[in-house]
Amino acid sequence: MDPTDITALIEAGFDNAIVKVMSPDNTHFEALIVASEFEGLRSLARHQLVYKSLGALVGNEIHALSIMALTPDEWRDKQDQA
Repeated sequence: MDPTDITALIEAGFDNAIVKVMSPDNTHFEALIVASEFEGLRSLARHQLVYKSLGALVGNEIHALSIMALTPDEWRDKQDQA
């Protein structure tokens, strides 16, 4: 499993999301997902949506996944602070 595969799976689970997935070893992954579906959701619910898009791969082919799940407004605010 590589970052490109995981990116495609996450993108398929969201409408018009920005998805960036990185991995140093194709087992441990970091994902940035910016999606309007996260609006009004707490962190745990956001992560659950991401896990849902990946299904049984989490814990198997994807050993570890660090998630930054932001709404478009939160992403803009983060960019403005940089």
